[in-house]
Amino acid sequence: MTLLDDLSALPSVPQLRLCTDELRRLKEEVSRACPVATRRQHDKNKLTAHERLELLFDQGTFTEIEPLRRHRATGFGLEDNKPYGDGVVIGWGLVHGRTVFAYAHDFRVFAGALGEAHATKVHKVMDLAESAGAPLVSLNDGAGARIQEGVTALAGYGGIFRRNVAASGVIPQISVMLGPCAGGAAYSPALTDFVFMVRESSQMFITGPDVVQAVTGEKITHNGLGGADVHATTSGVCHFAYDDEVECLTDVRFLLSLLPANNREAAPAESCTDPADRRTDSLVDLVPADPGQSYDIRDVIEEIADDGDYFEVHEAWARNVVCALVRLDGHPVGIVANQPAVLAGVLDIHASEKAARFVSTCDSFNIPLVTLVDVPGFLPGVDQEHSGIIRHGAKLLYAYCNATVPRISLVLRKAYGGAYIVMDSRSIGADLSFAWPTNEIAVMGAEGAANVIFRREIAASDDPEAVRAQRIKEYKSELMHPYYAAERGLVDDVIDPAETRSVLIRSLAMLRAKQAEIPARKHGNIPT
Repeated sequence: MTLLDDLSALPSVPQLRLCTDELRRLKEEVSRACPVATRRQHDKNKLTAHERLELLFDQGTFTEIEPLRRHRATGFGLEDNKPYGDGVVIGWGLVHGRTVFAYAHDFRVFAGALGEAHATKVHKVMDLAESAGAPLVSLNDGAGARIQEGVTALAGYGGIFRRNVAASGVIPQISVMLGPCAGGAAYSPALTDFVFMVRESSQMFITGPDVVQAVTGEKITHNGLGGADVHATTSGVCHFAYDDEVECLTDVRFLLSLLPANNREAAPAESCTDPADRRTDSLVDLVPADPGQSYDIRDVIEEIADDGDYFEVHEAWARNVVCALVRLDGHPVGIVANQPAVLAGVLDIHASEKAARFVSTCDSFNIPLVTLVDVPGFLPGVDQEHSGIIRHGAKLLYAYCNATVPRISLVLRKAYGGAYIVMDSRSIGADLSFAWPTNEIAVMGAEGAANVIFRREIAASDDPEAVRAQRIKEYKSELMHPYYAAERGLVDDVIDPAETRSVLIRSLAMLRAKQAEIPARKHGNIPT
């Protein structure tokens, strides 16, 4: 056959027009929403998959792929019900002008349940995101595995989990819970970096209320078992909880603006109008000199951060430690801070886990860490010891020691015992350590130390209280004065609180090009 024969076999212009018209009709069929299913979704105060994607991405930038895919399953009536898209929308677009990939369950189709074709689409967009080095956002609103497809559906979840782990620490992964997520499906969000939930409409649990009641006799609602507030305050599964989808997706966009596209890039900086050398004189009044007096550490963070803005992670869980993303001179920074307003700022099991996860996340994505220390120690108690405070506290220690990003610690007031070491002290690798003139760094508080060291002398004295007071004073003057640690090089400088912002910004600028040696190993053995 000659070239002319090949050309003559091509469709004529009218034939091409007919093909184009057919394509247009097909695309219209694909995009045509079922009004009844859409109304049911809206009646639950839930948006459709495409409406959610429009809120997530910059206007007009979302590109959908595989909208024509359909399942090939048979049996149980599936061969007669083969909707386009198969219950999930995948693609990419721009968020604040930067590429982001996403998939969104369409609850109107098979209740968003996952089958083979559905899973294949999700696998495709996950692979694309990792290859392109761009964040992945999942908008979850599905009924779990498609029962009619049996083990094939379960295998689809296995492929998602494997990709979640492969992309962990490589690209940011954000899960947004906008509906139910039950059984094995709940493990994918748990493997990602951040989980957002919407109150009333989203739930996560391994076994539902009916199974719980049948097995244990406990009667509980869906929200009571796995609603947003439960996971935001009790389990710690949820990082952010919201009252509506619009507010939720707005903050997803904001979080993405603070994160790099992948682990090979620096976190995105932006221009800043808040002077880098702005004095923070109000910190002197915000933080009481008396180590036993309470205050809210978030006021300190607000005073230090650019324009007073901070984005708190896990705000409602383990509130005795605060983890937040801020900008300092336009550059994203992770803040870990003890919270004296809750449990006096002690570290316990949940606080250690919360801070360890945050430190690890910041380190994964090249976000420098600033640690604000005001800690009286670890929470004592039989329950804490029996529940494993040693191994859970070790998680925070491991996370800091493993982190290679710039690390600065600042002791505001007290830093006692093992908790001082764990809160990114110089001895575990902080690049710089500063302290305010009110700092007390010691094995324990002066009162406790005097009671241990001088126990016999105090007990034998005719005036125990006078002797105890004298010994406390001596211990403070010898070992707990503000410059003791600085004299021994454990603190790089004692700084004026009013200069805190400028000192941190100058120090972070110096550390921006930090290069760290990474041990040659497959991976460490993280305490669990």
